[in-house]
Amino acid sequence: MNMDQVAASLAKQFDVTVLDQVVTAAYNPVDPNRAAANKALMQLQEAPELWTKADEMIEKSNNAQTRFFGLQVLDDAIKTRWKIIPGEQREGIKNYVVGKIISMSSDEASMQRDRVLISKLNLILVEMLKHEWPHNWPTFISDLVGSSKTSEVLCENNMQILKLLSEEVFDFSKDQMVTDKVKKMKESLNSEFQAIYHLCEFILAHSQRPSLLQVTLQTLQRFLTWIPLDFIFRTQLLDVLLNKFFPEPMFRNDALDCLTEIGNLQEPKYDNLFPQFFSTFLARLADIFSPETNLENAFESGSEDDQIFIQRLALFFSGFFKSHLKIMETPESQQSLMTGLVYLVRVSEVRDTEIFRICLETWHMLSEDLYKVEHDTRFGDTSSVLHLNGNAAAAATSSRKYLYAPVLTGVRQVMIASMAKPEEVLIVEDENGDIVRETTKDTDVIAQYKTMRDTLVYLTHLNCEDTEAIMLNKLTEQVDGSNWSWNNLNTLCWAIGSISGAMSEDEEKRFLVTVIKDLLGLCEQKRGKDNKAVIASNIMYVVGQYPRFLKAHWKFLKTVVNKLFEFMHEVHPGVQDMACDTFLKIANKCKRKFVTLQADEEAPFICELVDNMPTIVSDLEPHQVQAFYEAVGCMLSDRGVKLDRSALLARLMDMPNRTWRTIMDRANTNVESLVDPPAIKEIIKILKCNNRVCCSVGSLFTNQLQTFFLDMLNVYKVYSERISAAISQQGAIATQMSLVRTMRSAKKEVLRLLITFIDKSGPPEAGPEAVAQGFIPPVLDPILGDYQRNIAGARDPEVLMLFATVIEKLRNYVVNDVPRIMEAVFECTLQMITTNFEDFPEHRIRFFEFIKSINTNTFAALFNIPPEHQKLVVDSVVWAMKHTERNISDTGLDILHDLLINVGKTPNVAQGFYRQFLLPLIQDVFAVMTDRLHKSGFRMHATLLRMMFHLVQTNQVTVPLFDPATQPAGQTNPAFLRDHISNLLLTSFPNLTRSQVVKFIEGMFDIKMDLPSFKMHLRDFLIQLKEFSIEDNSGLYGEENEMEAQQREDSLRQHRQAVPGLLKPDEIVDDDL
Repeated sequence: MNMDQVAASLAKQFDVTVLDQVVTAAYNPVDPNRAAANKALMQLQEAPELWTKADEMIEKSNNAQTRFFGLQVLDDAIKTRWKIIPGEQREGIKNYVVGKIISMSSDEASMQRDRVLISKLNLILVEMLKHEWPHNWPTFISDLVGSSKTSEVLCENNMQILKLLSEEVFDFSKDQMVTDKVKKMKESLNSEFQAIYHLCEFILAHSQRPSLLQVTLQTLQRFLTWIPLDFIFRTQLLDVLLNKFFPEPMFRNDALDCLTEIGNLQEPKYDNLFPQFFSTFLARLADIFSPETNLENAFESGSEDDQIFIQRLALFFSGFFKSHLKIMETPESQQSLMTGLVYLVRVSEVRDTEIFRICLETWHMLSEDLYKVEHDTRFGDTSSVLHLNGNAAAAATSSRKYLYAPVLTGVRQVMIASMAKPEEVLIVEDENGDIVRETTKDTDVIAQYKTMRDTLVYLTHLNCEDTEAIMLNKLTEQVDGSNWSWNNLNTLCWAIGSISGAMSEDEEKRFLVTVIKDLLGLCEQKRGKDNKAVIASNIMYVVGQYPRFLKAHWKFLKTVVNKLFEFMHEVHPGVQDMACDTFLKIANKCKRKFVTLQADEEAPFICELVDNMPTIVSDLEPHQVQAFYEAVGCMLSDRGVKLDRSALLARLMDMPNRTWRTIMDRANTNVESLVDPPAIKEIIKILKCNNRVCCSVGSLFTNQLQTFFLDMLNVYKVYSERISAAISQQGAIATQMSLVRTMRSAKKEVLRLLITFIDKSGPPEAGPEAVAQGFIPPVLDPILGDYQRNIAGARDPEVLMLFATVIEKLRNYVVNDVPRIMEAVFECTLQMITTNFEDFPEHRIRFFEFIKSINTNTFAALFNIPPEHQKLVVDSVVWAMKHTERNISDTGLDILHDLLINVGKTPNVAQGFYRQFLLPLIQDVFAVMTDRLHKSGFRMHATLLRMMFHLVQTNQVTVPLFDPATQPAGQTNPAFLRDHISNLLLTSFPNLTRSQVVKFIEGMFDIKMDLPSFKMHLRDFLIQLKEFSIEDNSGLYGEENEMEAQQREDSLRQHRQAVPGLLKPDEIVDDDL
């Protein structure tokens, strides 16, 4: 019998023995029937009444996996079917699960033997509690506490249940239960906590069972975040934790977890107790190790528990200082505060990334707070934390900074020695100790660098002299070799680069002159390719971070740029890339300096640069040459100095233009030369080079484009014809041939150059009207015709992107061309992307961006196309909404939103549009919203539904949405829509009652309901659906989360702009370039 037949027979006549065989096969990695057995189990799980056999699986099977499978089936039923299971059966399940937990955890042997099953049963019990407690099971907590006193083994498992319940109610409830239910459960748990606390207190005082004490401490830790604080501060709990469990190695880490939660609590009426709590903690900690202990070595050689202890110690200090720093600054508590901070400095020195990041948060908070208070006081803001005024405020701030000074010196040392690698640095040491080019970006390291950079900027503002002294001292150790290493030089230079802008210009000048001279000297002094590569990367990083200094000191700028040109001939991996990147960065920030005639110079530097380009770029790879061209284009984009920019652009492009003319001259003699692979590759390089220049130089590029525009279109046409010919002769397989792929790459580069040019076009050289008249007509025939004629696999998505850009930039100047463009690309692209959700992913995104561009910029053109195409547009938008790719579904929703707004503003098309599309659109949005795969679009689902329902309710839809012949006389659109949606929901979701649906529909039509209330109404309805109740529903709160994130980001940006040095040089917009 095969496995499909086994599954079918089990569904009809259940047999545990047969099920055991299937499960055994499914869990045996070498069984030949394993895949089929897994499939059979999945089919079996879909049987609606299988849960009624769960007790047989658990009781009669001797196979642990089968018993677990039975529990899984029961769990699924409780999550998805609980409300439709008859009351007697629900009561039977409750009694069975509770009885099973008690019997399995009644003695030590069964507890150990069935630990996995007991854990699953605990989860099932908590799942039931989410439905039943407190309203249908009010005695649960008292029953649990009562049974705990009968057996320590049972008590241990009961603690696990309480821990899970606390997590479910307070940590994971938001997305899985409606708002009122969560509130009731929290209130019930709070009101019954006294019994739970007394049980924990009794266990901690009297139990001798280590595993019970540990789980009790762990359970207590979950409760400490929300229980009434009287249970902590008006009982013996703190004393027990600090003096009984923290000193004991076996319980130390769990006790420290509890102390960390307590240390994080904030309640003004207990502020006076926290200093004493902290002082006692330090006394107990001193019995373990002193503040002077070198924890770096202890961590390396310690046990796993020791390492966990140091990590949790970091969490304790970090959390305590974030919550209680201010109340520890009193004269009575200052000594404890300083001791605690010294402990944290020692912990920060440990070579562990996670521990360092925990400590880093505290140092960032402390340095930012000290900077803000000092800055506010200095500039007359007297609302400092100490609530003092005038000179008293300044004195208090000064004394506060003085209080922390010794600790902050230690923090600066740690920050500089542990500085994370910045994103710009491309040269790294690999695991073999070799210097190589970085191949992938480590996003965690980049995030850590940003926080460390901010912290070091604040620390520099607080004491610039101390930061400078530490850095120069470490630099001296590198120059004299006393502490030379790649890592030491790297972290030092990364730290130096990170404080750009934090010093005054005079301080920065004095500091940088020393740094750059020492680094240049070190580069000459050290021998060996790897040494030179490390030093070169650090020189480039540092100079790239200080454009203000370079702009103010032309000779240094010229020296640095010439040094970069030297590095461009250095073949060590990564050095040339970094030299080109740094040159581009400097060119962007100091562009005015390069086009201005400097003292003692015969001409602006850019003239000399353009003339020497062939020599400078002679050893660079093509992508590096392109970066170099972009950098010079940046210089030419500066319009602040009178200069013949067109002539300089022509000189800059002389090399690629000469190569282009040579290729075109050969093609005039023999067009076959154009399809030589070397010629195609050369054309691609030239087009990429032009693209980079166009991107940086802007509309001036129109002068360059005119020199080869028609030739470029002819090249496009030749390649299009050759590709089409190859496909007609050999079929779709031709698109995979090397030559065809190379020709397609050249075509794509033509399209990308045109996209960049249109996007960058603008007055004075390339106004929209001039571009629409001069460049667009010649483009239409070769590009649109080729796209329409080609097979799907040979169509380039860049064509869609090009015309989306054309419509967006040129708007009314191309409105008459839109029907022609749509005729060429719309239907053939739609056929490509609607067969499934996977093929042609790039075309999908570009197609909907193209539709969005038309809808936004040339809406009138949508109704100049044939009616059948109008319907196709709406159908394509609906199809986009239903797409599983989030960016496509979001784009579809945005298009529909804009479309409805535009239709509402156009009376001559509105009613016809509503008659044909409104009811199907409402149904489609409902279908997408109730599909679990589209939770992320909830904000726009709610917006669209509210808009469409309110259109109907406010009688803006005057045409009937129904067939009058099939409806009673006097039927109205609002009444019809109510009935229609009610029937739709009741049919689609049989677990809903009519009263639930009626209440929901009434809310949908309530025009007084604002959007946030409307969304809450929708959310509660969706969570009632069984499809949503067991899912991660965080997507339903997406808009609120995004809005909060945006507000935080805006506030952060304003703050960063106000603190010199927090913004990196490339984040600052310079007005004086």
